[in-house]
Amino acid sequence: MLQAMGQAALAPLFWATAVVPVLAALVVEILLSLRRGQVGLDIVAALSMSAALIVGEELAAAVVAVMYSGGTFLESYAEGRARREMRDLLSRVPRAATRHVNGALEEVPLDAVVPGDRLLIRQGEVLPVDGTLASDTAFLDTSALTGEALPVRLDRGAAAMSGATNAGAAFDLIAERPAAESTYAGILRLVETAQQSKAPMSRLADLWSLGFLAVTLALAGAAWALTGDPVRAVAVLVVATPCPLILAVPVALVAGLSRAAHFGVLIKGAGPLEALARVKTLILDKTGTLTDGRPRIVSVERRDDTPEPEMLRLAAALDQASRHPIAQALVAAVAAQGAPLPVPTGVQEIPGEGLTGQVGGRDVAVGGLGFVARHLGGAAPAPPAADPGALVVAVAIDGHPAGFVVMADPLRQEVGQMLPLIRRQGIARILLATGDRAEVAERVTRGLGLDALSAGLTPGQKVDLVLEERRRAPVMMVGDGLNDAPALAVADIGVAMGARGAAAAAEAADVVLLVDRIGRLGTGIEIARRTRRIALESVAVGLGLSLAGMVAAAFGFLTPVEGALLQEGIDVAVILNALRALAIKPETIPEAPPAPAPTL
Repeated sequence: MLQAMGQAALAPLFWATAVVPVLAALVVEILLSLRRGQVGLDIVAALSMSAALIVGEELAAAVVAVMYSGGTFLESYAEGRARREMRDLLSRVPRAATRHVNGALEEVPLDAVVPGDRLLIRQGEVLPVDGTLASDTAFLDTSALTGEALPVRLDRGAAAMSGATNAGAAFDLIAERPAAESTYAGILRLVETAQQSKAPMSRLADLWSLGFLAVTLALAGAAWALTGDPVRAVAVLVVATPCPLILAVPVALVAGLSRAAHFGVLIKGAGPLEALARVKTLILDKTGTLTDGRPRIVSVERRDDTPEPEMLRLAAALDQASRHPIAQALVAAVAAQGAPLPVPTGVQEIPGEGLTGQVGGRDVAVGGLGFVARHLGGAAPAPPAADPGALVVAVAIDGHPAGFVVMADPLRQEVGQMLPLIRRQGIARILLATGDRAEVAERVTRGLGLDALSAGLTPGQKVDLVLEERRRAPVMMVGDGLNDAPALAVADIGVAMGARGAAAAAEAADVVLLVDRIGRLGTGIEIARRTRRIALESVAVGLGLSLAGMVAAAFGFLTPVEGALLQEGIDVAVILNALRALAIKPETIPEAPPAPAPTL
Protein backbone atom coordinates (compact mmCIF):
# COMPACT_ATOMS: atom_id res chain seq x y z
CA MET A 1 0.00 0.00 0.00
CA LEU A 2 2.87 2.36 0.84
CA GLN A 3 4.42 1.57 -2.56
CA ALA A 4 1.15 2.50 -4.29
CA MET A 5 1.20 5.82 -2.41
CA GLY A 6 4.74 6.53 -3.53
CA GLN A 7 6.11 6.00 -0.03
CA ALA A 8 8.00 2.72 -0.54
CA ALA A 9 10.91 4.06 1.53
CA LEU A 10 8.67 4.01 4.61
CA ALA A 11 8.01 0.26 4.34
CA PRO A 12 11.12 -0.79 6.34
CA LEU A 13 10.14 1.60 9.11
CA PHE A 14 6.62 0.15 9.12
CA TRP A 15 7.94 -3.42 9.40
CA ALA A 16 10.39 -2.48 12.15
CA THR A 17 7.70 -0.69 14.13
CA ALA A 18 5.53 -3.81 14.00
CA VAL A 19 8.40 -5.99 15.24
CA VAL A 20 9.46 -3.93 18.26
CA PRO A 21 6.46 -4.71 20.56
CA VAL A 22 6.74 -8.45 19.90
CA LEU A 23 10.51 -8.38 20.46
CA ALA A 24 10.14 -6.40 23.69
CA ALA A 25 7.57 -8.83 25.09
CA LEU A 26 9.77 -11.75 24.10
CA VAL A 27 12.83 -10.26 25.82
CA VAL A 28 10.85 -9.77 29.04
CA GLU A 29 9.65 -13.39 28.86
CA ILE A 30 13.23 -14.62 28.33
CA LEU A 31 14.51 -12.62 31.32
CA LEU A 32 11.76 -14.04 33.55
CA SER A 33 12.64 -17.57 32.38
CA LEU A 34 16.31 -17.00 33.11
CA ARG A 35 15.43 -15.87 36.64
CA ARG A 36 13.64 -19.21 37.10
CA GLY A 37 16.74 -21.01 35.82
CA GLN A 38 15.12 -21.96 32.50
CA VAL A 39 16.88 -21.52 29.16
CA GLY A 40 14.81 -22.12 26.04
CA LEU A 41 14.79 -21.60 22.32
CA ASP A 42 12.92 -18.31 22.64
CA ILE A 43 16.44 -16.85 22.66
CA VAL A 44 16.81 -17.87 19.01
CA ALA A 45 13.60 -16.02 18.13
CA ALA A 46 14.85 -12.88 19.85
CA LEU A 47 18.25 -13.14 18.17
CA SER A 48 16.76 -13.73 14.73
CA MET A 49 14.44 -10.70 14.98
CA SER A 50 17.21 -8.49 16.39
CA ALA A 51 19.74 -9.61 13.79
CA ALA A 52 17.27 -9.12 10.94
CA LEU A 53 16.59 -5.55 12.08
CA ILE A 54 20.33 -4.82 12.39
CA VAL A 55 21.21 -6.04 8.88
CA GLY A 56 18.28 -4.26 7.27
CA GLU A 57 16.01 -7.32 6.77
CA GLU A 58 12.99 -5.62 8.35
CA LEU A 59 10.49 -7.67 6.34
CA ALA A 60 12.14 -10.89 7.51
CA ALA A 61 12.01 -9.67 11.10
CA ALA A 62 8.30 -8.90 10.71
CA VAL A 63 7.64 -12.35 9.22
CA VAL A 64 9.48 -13.97 12.13
CA ALA A 65 7.42 -11.92 14.60
CA VAL A 66 4.17 -12.95 12.93
CA MET A 67 5.26 -16.58 12.66
CA TYR A 68 6.45 -16.68 16.28
CA SER A 69 3.18 -15.21 17.55
CA GLY A 70 1.24 -17.55 15.31
CA GLY A 71 3.28 -20.53 16.54
CA THR A 72 2.59 -19.62 20.16
CA PHE A 73 -1.12 -19.33 19.42
CA LEU A 74 -1.09 -22.61 17.49
CA GLU A 75 0.65 -24.36 20.39
CA SER A 76 -1.91 -23.00 22.86
CA TYR A 77 -4.77 -24.05 20.58
CA ALA A 78 -3.27 -27.51 20.15
CA GLU A 79 -2.83 -28.00 23.89
CA GLY A 80 -6.41 -26.79 24.42
CA ARG A 81 -7.66 -29.42 22.02
CA ALA A 82 -5.42 -32.03 23.60
CA ARG A 83 -6.86 -31.36 27.06
CA ARG A 84 -10.49 -31.45 25.99
CA GLU A 85 -11.50 -34.70 27.75
CA MET A 86 -9.73 -33.64 30.94
CA ARG A 87 -11.26 -30.17 30.69
CA ASP A 88 -14.70 -31.72 30.26
CA LEU A 89 -14.22 -33.56 33.56
CA LEU A 90 -13.34 -30.33 35.35
CA SER A 91 -16.21 -28.36 33.80
CA ARG A 92 -18.86 -30.79 35.05
CA VAL A 93 -18.33 -30.17 38.78
CA PRO A 94 -21.73 -29.73 40.48
CA ARG A 95 -21.98 -26.72 42.78
CA ALA A 96 -25.04 -27.64 44.86
CA ALA A 97 -27.36 -30.52 45.69
CA THR A 98 -31.12 -30.92 46.24
CA ARG A 99 -31.81 -32.49 49.62
CA HIS A 100 -35.00 -33.93 51.13
CA VAL A 101 -35.73 -32.22 54.49
CA ASN A 102 -38.95 -32.83 56.47
CA GLY A 103 -40.98 -33.64 53.40
CA ALA A 104 -39.65 -30.68 51.41
CA LEU A 105 -36.76 -30.04 49.05
CA GLU A 106 -33.97 -27.55 49.61
CA GLU A 107 -30.93 -26.50 47.62
CA VAL A 108 -27.78 -26.82 49.73
CA PRO A 109 -24.08 -26.20 48.99
CA LEU A 110 -22.17 -29.32 48.09
CA ASP A 111 -20.10 -29.11 51.28
CA ALA A 112 -23.29 -29.32 53.36
CA VAL A 113 -24.11 -32.86 52.16
CA VAL A 114 -23.34 -35.50 54.81
CA PRO A 115 -23.60 -39.31 54.73
CA GLY A 116 -27.20 -40.43 55.11
CA ASP A 117 -28.73 -37.41 53.35
CA ARG A 118 -31.44 -38.24 50.81
CA LEU A 119 -30.81 -36.30 47.60
CA LEU A 120 -33.00 -35.74 44.56
CA ILE A 121 -31.12 -36.20 41.28
CA ARG A 122 -33.06 -34.62 38.43
CA GLN A 123 -32.74 -35.64 34.80
CA GLY A 124 -29.52 -34.28 33.32
CA GLU A 125 -27.89 -33.55 36.68
CA VAL A 126 -24.45 -34.79 37.66
CA LEU A 127 -24.35 -36.96 40.79
CA PRO A 128 -22.61 -34.77 43.41
CA VAL A 129 -21.56 -37.55 45.81
CA ASP A 130 -21.13 -41.31 45.95
CA GLY A 131 -24.26 -43.04 47.21
CA THR A 132 -26.78 -45.85 46.91
CA LEU A 133 -29.92 -45.76 44.81
CA ALA A 134 -33.07 -45.18 46.90
CA SER A 135 -35.48 -45.45 43.94
CA ASP A 136 -36.48 -48.55 42.00
CA THR A 137 -34.31 -47.87 38.93
CA ALA A 138 -32.01 -45.26 37.45
CA PHE A 139 -30.18 -44.82 34.16
CA LEU A 140 -26.76 -43.20 34.42
CA ASP A 141 -24.57 -41.80 31.67
CA THR A 142 -20.99 -42.57 32.73
CA SER A 143 -19.37 -41.71 29.38
CA ALA A 144 -17.46 -38.71 30.75
CA LEU A 145 -15.84 -40.96 33.35
CA THR A 146 -15.47 -44.29 31.61
CA GLY A 147 -15.98 -43.79 27.87
CA GLU A 148 -19.00 -46.13 27.92
CA ALA A 149 -21.45 -44.83 25.31
CA LEU A 150 -24.62 -46.55 26.57
CA PRO A 151 -26.38 -45.57 29.80
CA VAL A 152 -26.02 -47.97 32.72
CA ARG A 153 -29.12 -49.24 34.50
CA LEU A 154 -29.02 -49.41 38.29
CA ASP A 155 -31.55 -51.02 40.61
CA ARG A 156 -32.52 -50.07 44.16
CA GLY A 157 -29.62 -50.40 46.57
CA ALA A 158 -26.96 -50.31 43.86
CA ALA A 159 -23.88 -48.13 44.33
CA ALA A 160 -23.81 -44.99 42.19
CA MET A 161 -20.55 -43.15 41.44
CA SER A 162 -20.36 -39.38 41.67
CA GLY A 163 -19.63 -37.65 38.38
CA ALA A 164 -22.11 -39.74 36.39
CA THR A 165 -25.07 -37.97 34.76
CA ASN A 166 -28.72 -38.91 35.26
CA ALA A 167 -29.86 -40.02 31.81
CA GLY A 168 -33.37 -41.02 32.86
CA ALA A 169 -36.14 -39.96 35.19
CA ALA A 170 -35.42 -38.24 38.49
CA PHE A 171 -34.43 -40.54 41.35
CA ASP A 172 -33.37 -40.41 44.99
CA LEU A 173 -29.83 -41.09 46.18
CA ILE A 174 -28.65 -41.79 49.74
CA ALA A 175 -25.26 -40.11 50.23
CA GLU A 176 -22.54 -42.47 51.43
CA ARG A 177 -19.70 -39.99 51.90
CA PRO A 178 -19.10 -36.21 51.70
CA ALA A 179 -18.44 -34.65 48.32
CA ALA A 180 -14.77 -34.02 49.12
CA GLU A 181 -14.25 -37.75 49.77
CA SER A 182 -16.32 -39.03 46.84
CA THR A 183 -15.02 -40.64 43.68
CA TYR A 184 -15.47 -37.60 41.46
CA ALA A 185 -13.58 -35.28 43.81
CA GLY A 186 -10.68 -37.73 43.81
CA ILE A 187 -10.74 -37.87 40.01
CA LEU A 188 -10.61 -34.07 39.80
CA ARG A 189 -7.60 -33.97 42.12
CA LEU A 190 -5.85 -36.50 39.90
CA VAL A 191 -6.69 -34.52 36.74
CA GLU A 192 -5.29 -31.31 38.20
CA THR A 193 -2.10 -33.12 39.19
CA ALA A 194 -1.79 -34.61 35.72
CA GLN A 195 -2.17 -31.22 34.04
CA GLN A 196 0.69 -29.75 36.07
CA SER A 197 3.12 -32.63 35.52
CA LYS A 198 6.11 -32.77 33.24
CA ALA A 199 7.36 -35.94 31.60
CA PRO A 200 10.98 -37.09 31.50
CA MET A 201 10.70 -36.78 27.72
CA SER A 202 9.75 -33.10 28.12
CA ARG A 203 12.67 -32.49 30.47
CA LEU A 204 14.97 -34.28 27.99
CA ALA A 205 13.57 -32.06 25.22
CA ASP A 206 14.58 -29.03 27.30
CA LEU A 207 18.14 -30.38 27.46
CA TRP A 208 18.13 -31.13 23.74
CA SER A 209 16.93 -27.61 23.07
CA LEU A 210 20.15 -26.28 24.63
CA GLY A 211 22.16 -28.46 22.24
CA PHE A 212 20.02 -27.29 19.34
CA LEU A 213 20.61 -23.67 20.43
CA ALA A 214 24.37 -24.28 20.39
CA VAL A 215 24.23 -25.90 16.95
CA THR A 216 22.13 -23.01 15.62
CA LEU A 217 24.52 -20.35 16.87
CA ALA A 218 27.56 -22.28 15.63
CA LEU A 219 26.06 -22.77 12.15
CA ALA A 220 24.97 -19.13 11.92
CA GLY A 221 28.39 -17.95 13.05
CA ALA A 222 30.18 -20.24 10.60
CA ALA A 223 28.01 -19.05 7.70
CA TRP A 224 28.82 -15.43 8.51
CA ALA A 225 32.51 -16.05 9.11
CA LEU A 226 33.08 -18.11 5.96
CA THR A 227 31.06 -15.92 3.57
CA GLY A 228 31.22 -12.55 5.22
CA ASP A 229 27.45 -12.23 4.61
CA PRO A 230 25.50 -11.56 7.82
CA VAL A 231 22.22 -12.16 5.97
CA ARG A 232 23.06 -15.87 5.75
CA ALA A 233 23.50 -15.96 9.54
CA VAL A 234 20.12 -14.27 9.92
CA ALA A 235 18.54 -16.82 7.59
CA VAL A 236 19.93 -19.66 9.71
CA LEU A 237 18.53 -18.10 12.90
CA VAL A 238 15.16 -17.54 11.25
CA VAL A 239 14.85 -21.17 10.11
CA ALA A 240 15.47 -22.31 13.70
CA THR A 241 12.61 -20.19 15.11
CA PRO A 242 10.58 -21.59 16.82
CA CYS A 243 11.67 -25.22 17.24
CA PRO A 244 9.47 -28.33 16.79
CA LEU A 245 11.38 -29.94 19.65
CA ILE A 246 9.63 -27.80 22.25
CA LEU A 247 6.25 -27.94 20.51
CA ALA A 248 5.76 -31.60 19.63
CA VAL A 249 6.49 -33.34 22.94
CA PRO A 250 4.09 -31.49 25.30
CA VAL A 251 1.27 -31.40 22.75
CA ALA A 252 1.53 -35.14 22.01
CA LEU A 253 1.77 -36.16 25.68
CA VAL A 254 -1.17 -34.02 26.77
CA ALA A 255 -3.20 -35.36 23.85
CA GLY A 256 -2.37 -38.90 24.99
CA LEU A 257 -3.48 -38.13 28.55
CA SER A 258 -6.73 -36.73 27.24
CA ARG A 259 -7.33 -39.69 24.94
CA ALA A 260 -6.73 -42.18 27.75
CA ALA A 261 -9.18 -40.27 29.98
CA HIS A 262 -11.80 -40.64 27.25
CA PHE A 263 -11.60 -44.41 27.71
CA GLY A 264 -11.79 -44.26 31.50
CA VAL A 265 -8.02 -44.61 32.04
CA LEU A 266 -6.87 -41.71 34.21
CA ILE A 267 -3.08 -41.32 34.01
CA LYS A 268 -1.72 -38.97 36.65
CA GLY A 269 0.59 -37.01 34.39
CA ALA A 270 2.89 -37.01 31.41
CA GLY A 271 5.64 -38.76 33.38
CA PRO A 272 3.50 -41.83 34.21
CA LEU A 273 2.25 -41.85 30.61
CA GLU A 274 5.80 -42.15 29.33
CA ALA A 275 6.69 -44.77 31.95
CA LEU A 276 3.57 -46.78 31.03
CA ALA A 277 4.83 -46.90 27.45
CA ARG A 278 8.06 -48.60 28.58
CA VAL A 279 6.83 -51.34 30.95
CA LYS A 280 7.83 -54.92 30.18
CA THR A 281 6.59 -56.84 33.25
CA LEU A 282 3.03 -56.98 34.63
CA ILE A 283 2.20 -58.12 38.18
CA LEU A 284 -1.50 -58.68 38.91
CA ASP A 285 -3.35 -58.99 42.19
CA LYS A 286 -6.11 -61.63 42.21
CA THR A 287 -9.15 -60.62 44.25
CA GLY A 288 -10.93 -57.63 42.73
CA THR A 289 -8.40 -57.42 39.89
CA LEU A 290 -8.28 -60.69 37.98
CA THR A 291 -11.49 -61.76 39.72
CA ASP A 292 -14.63 -59.70 40.06
CA GLY A 293 -14.21 -59.30 43.82
CA ARG A 294 -17.92 -59.98 44.41
CA PRO A 295 -18.88 -63.60 45.19
CA ARG A 296 -21.62 -65.09 43.02
CA ILE A 297 -23.87 -68.11 43.36
CA VAL A 298 -22.27 -71.07 41.60
CA SER A 299 -24.77 -73.78 42.52
CA VAL A 300 -27.58 -74.59 44.94
CA GLU A 301 -28.17 -78.03 46.53
CA ARG A 302 -31.38 -78.87 48.42
CA ARG A 303 -31.55 -81.23 51.39
CA ASP A 304 -35.35 -81.23 51.91
CA ASP A 305 -38.50 -80.52 49.91
CA THR A 306 -38.20 -76.70 50.12
CA PRO A 307 -38.21 -75.34 46.55
CA GLU A 308 -34.91 -73.80 45.54
CA PRO A 309 -36.37 -70.32 44.85
CA GLU A 310 -38.03 -70.29 48.28
CA MET A 311 -34.86 -71.39 50.05
CA LEU A 312 -32.84 -68.66 48.35
CA ARG A 313 -35.51 -66.04 49.02
CA LEU A 314 -35.64 -66.82 52.76
CA ALA A 315 -31.84 -66.96 53.07
CA ALA A 316 -31.38 -63.64 51.23
CA ALA A 317 -34.14 -61.98 53.26
CA LEU A 318 -32.35 -62.89 56.50
CA ASP A 319 -28.95 -61.84 55.11
CA GLN A 320 -30.30 -58.32 54.59
CA ALA A 321 -29.53 -57.78 58.28
CA SER A 322 -25.79 -58.47 57.81
CA ARG A 323 -23.02 -56.34 56.32
CA HIS A 324 -20.81 -59.37 55.66
CA PRO A 325 -19.63 -59.41 51.98
CA ILE A 326 -20.93 -62.95 51.45
CA ALA A 327 -24.32 -62.06 52.90
CA GLN A 328 -24.55 -58.95 50.74
CA ALA A 329 -23.53 -60.93 47.66
CA LEU A 330 -26.32 -63.43 48.27
CA VAL A 331 -28.83 -60.60 48.75
CA ALA A 332 -27.70 -58.92 45.53
CA ALA A 333 -27.89 -62.14 43.52
CA VAL A 334 -31.43 -62.92 44.64
CA ALA A 335 -32.68 -59.32 44.43
CA ALA A 336 -31.38 -59.10 40.85
CA GLN A 337 -33.92 -61.79 39.90
CA GLY A 338 -36.76 -59.59 41.13
CA ALA A 339 -37.67 -61.79 44.09
CA PRO A 340 -39.42 -59.80 46.87
CA LEU A 341 -37.37 -59.84 50.09
CA PRO A 342 -39.40 -59.35 53.29
CA VAL A 343 -37.84 -57.68 56.31
CA PRO A 344 -36.46 -60.19 58.86
CA THR A 345 -37.24 -59.96 62.58
CA GLY A 346 -35.59 -61.24 65.74
CA VAL A 347 -32.20 -61.34 64.03
CA GLN A 348 -29.17 -62.53 65.97
CA GLU A 349 -25.75 -62.52 64.32
CA ILE A 350 -22.44 -64.00 65.35
CA PRO A 351 -19.94 -61.99 63.27
CA GLY A 352 -18.10 -64.13 60.78
CA GLU A 353 -20.25 -67.21 61.46
CA GLY A 354 -23.90 -66.63 60.57
CA LEU A 355 -27.36 -65.33 61.46
CA THR A 356 -30.64 -66.60 62.83
CA GLY A 357 -34.04 -64.92 62.72
CA GLN A 358 -37.59 -65.06 61.45
CA VAL A 359 -38.75 -64.34 57.90
CA GLY A 360 -42.47 -64.32 57.25
CA GLY A 361 -43.11 -66.39 60.39
CA ARG A 362 -40.51 -69.02 59.54
CA ASP A 363 -37.36 -69.72 61.55
CA VAL A 364 -34.25 -69.33 59.33
CA ALA A 365 -30.53 -69.84 59.94
CA VAL A 366 -27.83 -68.96 57.39
CA GLY A 367 -24.07 -69.22 57.78
CA GLY A 368 -21.10 -71.53 58.00
CA LEU A 369 -21.46 -75.29 58.32
CA GLY A 370 -20.51 -75.35 62.00
CA PHE A 371 -22.79 -72.46 62.88
CA VAL A 372 -25.86 -74.02 61.25
CA ALA A 373 -24.99 -77.45 62.71
CA ARG A 374 -24.98 -75.96 66.22
CA HIS A 375 -28.30 -74.28 65.51
CA LEU A 376 -29.73 -77.65 64.49
CA GLY A 377 -28.23 -79.46 67.45
CA GLY A 378 -25.50 -81.18 65.40
CA ALA A 379 -27.82 -82.63 62.76
CA ALA A 380 -26.41 -80.87 59.67
CA PRO A 381 -25.95 -83.07 56.58
CA ALA A 382 -22.66 -83.42 54.71
CA PRO A 383 -21.88 -80.41 52.50
CA PRO A 384 -21.48 -80.71 48.72
CA ALA A 385 -18.05 -80.93 47.08
CA ALA A 386 -16.68 -77.52 46.05
CA ASP A 387 -13.64 -76.23 44.19
CA PRO A 388 -10.78 -74.65 46.14
CA GLY A 389 -11.69 -71.07 47.04
CA ALA A 390 -15.45 -71.64 46.83
CA LEU A 391 -17.54 -70.94 49.91
CA VAL A 392 -20.39 -73.18 51.05
CA VAL A 393 -23.25 -71.41 52.84
CA ALA A 394 -25.59 -73.65 54.84
CA VAL A 395 -29.30 -72.85 55.18
CA ALA A 396 -31.73 -74.23 57.75
CA ILE A 397 -35.49 -73.55 57.77
CA ASP A 398 -37.83 -74.30 60.68
CA GLY A 399 -35.21 -76.40 62.45
CA HIS A 400 -34.41 -78.62 59.45
CA PRO A 401 -31.47 -78.50 57.02
CA ALA A 402 -32.80 -76.96 53.79
CA GLY A 403 -29.66 -77.05 51.66
CA PHE A 404 -26.47 -75.33 50.63
CA VAL A 405 -25.54 -72.37 48.47
CA VAL A 406 -22.09 -72.62 46.84
CA MET A 407 -20.54 -69.22 46.12
CA ALA A 408 -17.25 -68.24 44.46
CA ASP A 409 -15.42 -65.17 43.23
CA PRO A 410 -15.33 -65.68 39.45
CA LEU A 411 -12.59 -64.67 37.05
CA ARG A 412 -13.43 -61.50 35.13
CA GLN A 413 -14.82 -62.51 31.77
CA GLU A 414 -12.47 -60.25 29.76
CA VAL A 415 -9.25 -61.57 31.35
CA GLY A 416 -8.80 -64.32 28.75
CA GLN A 417 -8.81 -61.71 25.95
CA MET A 418 -6.88 -59.05 27.88
CA LEU A 419 -3.71 -61.04 28.56
CA PRO A 420 -2.96 -61.91 24.89
CA LEU A 421 -3.74 -58.29 23.98
CA ILE A 422 -1.16 -56.81 26.34
CA ARG A 423 1.42 -59.40 25.29
CA ARG A 424 1.01 -58.12 21.71
CA GLN A 425 1.64 -54.63 23.07
CA GLY A 426 5.07 -55.57 24.40
CA ILE A 427 4.48 -57.00 27.89
CA ALA A 428 6.93 -59.90 28.03
CA ARG A 429 6.29 -61.26 31.54
CA ILE A 430 2.98 -61.59 33.46
CA LEU A 431 2.83 -62.69 37.10
CA LEU A 432 0.13 -63.16 39.75
CA ALA A 433 0.76 -61.92 43.29
CA THR A 434 -1.96 -62.79 45.81
CA GLY A 435 -2.44 -63.26 49.51
CA ASP A 436 -4.82 -66.15 48.82
CA ARG A 437 -3.93 -69.85 49.05
CA ALA A 438 -1.89 -71.40 46.25
CA GLU A 439 -4.54 -73.98 45.31
CA VAL A 440 -7.17 -71.23 44.98
CA ALA A 441 -4.90 -69.06 42.83
CA GLU A 442 -3.97 -72.01 40.61
CA ARG A 443 -7.62 -72.94 40.07
CA VAL A 444 -8.65 -69.40 39.17
CA THR A 445 -5.75 -68.79 36.77
CA ARG A 446 -5.65 -72.23 35.14
CA GLY A 447 -5.22 -71.87 31.37
CA LEU A 448 -4.28 -68.16 31.41
CA GLY A 449 -0.63 -68.80 30.54
CA LEU A 450 0.90 -66.75 33.36
CA ASP A 451 4.69 -66.78 33.62
CA ALA A 452 4.74 -67.16 37.42
CA LEU A 453 2.39 -67.34 40.40
CA SER A 454 3.15 -66.22 43.95
CA ALA A 455 0.51 -67.03 46.59
CA GLY A 456 0.12 -66.45 50.32
CA LEU A 457 1.92 -63.10 50.13
CA THR A 458 1.76 -60.39 52.78
CA PRO A 459 1.75 -56.73 51.62
CA GLY A 460 5.48 -56.59 52.43
CA GLN A 461 6.20 -59.68 50.36
CA LYS A 462 4.33 -58.14 47.42
CA VAL A 463 6.67 -55.15 47.70
CA ASP A 464 9.69 -57.48 47.70
CA LEU A 465 8.39 -59.23 44.58
CA VAL A 466 7.95 -55.91 42.75
CA LEU A 467 11.45 -54.77 43.71
CA GLU A 468 12.93 -58.07 42.57
CA GLU A 469 11.21 -57.86 39.18
CA ARG A 470 12.28 -54.21 38.76
CA ARG A 471 15.89 -55.37 38.64
CA ARG A 472 15.10 -57.12 35.36
CA ALA A 473 12.75 -54.70 33.59
CA PRO A 474 10.27 -51.85 34.18
CA VAL A 475 7.32 -53.21 36.22
CA MET A 476 3.62 -52.41 36.31
CA MET A 477 1.60 -53.53 39.35
CA VAL A 478 -2.21 -53.72 39.25
CA GLY A 479 -4.35 -53.97 42.39
CA ASP A 480 -7.45 -52.68 44.09
CA GLY A 481 -7.17 -53.16 47.83
CA LEU A 482 -5.56 -51.38 50.75
CA ASN A 483 -2.99 -54.18 50.97
CA ASP A 484 -1.91 -53.47 47.38
CA ALA A 485 -1.05 -49.80 48.01
CA PRO A 486 2.61 -50.34 49.09
CA ALA A 487 3.35 -52.49 46.01
CA LEU A 488 1.62 -49.97 43.72
CA ALA A 489 3.80 -47.22 45.17
CA VAL A 490 7.15 -48.97 44.57
CA ALA A 491 6.36 -50.21 41.04
CA ASP A 492 7.49 -48.20 38.02
CA ILE A 493 3.78 -47.88 37.25
CA GLY A 494 1.03 -48.64 39.77
CA VAL A 495 -2.48 -49.19 38.39
CA ALA A 496 -5.53 -49.11 40.68
CA MET A 497 -8.99 -50.49 39.95
CA GLY A 498 -10.58 -47.21 40.98
CA ALA A 499 -14.26 -47.87 40.31
CA ARG A 500 -14.69 -50.04 43.43
CA GLY A 501 -11.16 -50.22 44.82
CA ALA A 502 -9.76 -48.77 48.03
CA ALA A 503 -8.98 -45.06 48.14
CA ALA A 504 -5.46 -45.84 49.39
CA ALA A 505 -4.76 -47.88 46.26
CA ALA A 506 -5.97 -45.06 44.01
CA GLU A 507 -3.82 -42.51 45.85
CA ALA A 508 -0.68 -44.69 45.63
CA ALA A 509 -1.19 -45.55 41.95
CA ASP A 510 0.04 -43.71 38.86
CA VAL A 511 -2.94 -44.86 36.78
CA VAL A 512 -6.56 -45.32 37.86
CA LEU A 513 -9.06 -47.37 35.85
CA LEU A 514 -12.30 -45.44 36.35
CA VAL A 515 -14.40 -48.22 34.83
CA ASP A 516 -14.50 -51.57 36.62
CA ARG A 517 -13.01 -53.49 33.69
CA ILE A 518 -9.50 -54.92 33.71
CA GLY A 519 -9.58 -54.96 29.91
CA ARG A 520 -9.02 -51.17 29.91
CA LEU A 521 -5.47 -51.91 31.05
CA GLY A 522 -4.57 -52.87 27.49
CA THR A 523 -6.27 -49.71 26.23
CA GLY A 524 -4.07 -47.54 28.46
CA ILE A 525 -0.87 -49.34 27.46
CA GLU A 526 -1.61 -49.01 23.74
CA ILE A 527 -2.45 -45.30 24.01
CA ALA A 528 0.74 -44.65 25.99
CA ARG A 529 2.97 -46.51 23.52
CA ARG A 530 1.44 -44.91 20.44
CA THR A 531 1.53 -41.44 22.04
CA ARG A 532 5.23 -41.77 22.84
CA ARG A 533 5.92 -42.96 19.29
CA ILE A 534 4.03 -39.99 17.83
CA ALA A 535 6.01 -37.57 20.02
CA LEU A 536 9.34 -39.08 18.98
CA GLU A 537 8.32 -39.10 15.30
CA SER A 538 7.36 -35.42 15.52
CA VAL A 539 10.68 -34.52 17.13
CA ALA A 540 12.78 -36.54 14.66
CA VAL A 541 11.02 -35.26 11.54
CA GLY A 542 10.80 -31.68 12.81
CA LEU A 543 14.44 -31.49 13.83
CA GLY A 544 15.57 -33.16 10.62
CA LEU A 545 13.67 -30.67 8.47
CA SER A 546 14.84 -27.71 10.57
CA LEU A 547 18.49 -28.76 10.35
CA ALA A 548 18.16 -29.29 6.60
CA GLY A 549 16.64 -25.83 6.25
CA MET A 550 19.41 -24.26 8.36
CA VAL A 551 22.10 -25.86 6.20
CA ALA A 552 20.32 -24.64 3.06
CA ALA A 553 20.16 -21.14 4.53
CA ALA A 554 23.86 -21.26 5.45
CA PHE A 555 24.72 -22.08 1.82
CA GLY A 556 22.56 -19.19 0.60
CA PHE A 557 19.69 -21.21 -0.86
CA LEU A 558 17.11 -19.58 1.45
CA THR A 559 16.54 -15.91 2.18
CA PRO A 560 15.45 -14.92 5.70
CA VAL A 561 11.84 -14.44 4.58
CA GLU A 562 11.78 -17.82 2.83
CA GLY A 563 13.37 -19.43 5.91
CA ALA A 564 10.67 -17.99 8.19
CA LEU A 565 7.91 -19.30 5.95
CA LEU A 566 9.57 -22.72 5.74
CA GLN A 567 9.93 -22.97 9.52
CA GLU A 568 6.32 -22.01 10.08
CA GLY A 569 5.28 -24.81 7.74
CA ILE A 570 7.46 -27.25 9.69
CA ASP A 571 5.94 -26.14 13.01
CA VAL A 572 2.38 -26.51 11.73
CA ALA A 573 3.15 -29.98 10.41
CA VAL A 574 4.77 -31.03 13.70
CA ILE A 575 1.86 -29.85 15.85
CA LEU A 576 -0.73 -31.44 13.57
CA ASN A 577 1.22 -34.69 13.73
CA ALA A 578 1.36 -34.49 17.55
CA LEU A 579 -2.41 -34.02 17.64
CA ARG A 580 -2.76 -37.44 15.98
CA ALA A 581 -2.67 -38.79 19.54
CA LEU A 582 -6.22 -37.47 19.94
CA ALA A 583 -7.34 -39.81 17.16
CA ILE A 584 -5.77 -42.99 18.54
CA LYS A 585 -8.27 -45.84 18.28
CA PRO A 586 -6.98 -48.55 20.61
CA GLU A 587 -7.92 -52.18 20.30
CA THR A 588 -10.66 -52.71 22.87
CA ILE A 589 -12.23 -55.79 24.38
CA PRO A 590 -16.03 -55.90 23.97
CA GLU A 591 -17.85 -55.77 27.27
CA ALA A 592 -19.04 -59.24 28.17
CA PRO A 593 -22.63 -59.68 29.37
CA PRO A 594 -22.94 -60.37 33.09
CA ALA A 595 -22.84 -64.00 34.12
CA PRO A 596 -26.37 -65.38 34.46
CA ALA A 597 -27.57 -65.87 38.00
CA PRO A 598 -29.47 -69.00 39.01
CA THR A 599 -33.11 -68.88 37.94
CA LEU A 600 -35.42 -68.41 40.87
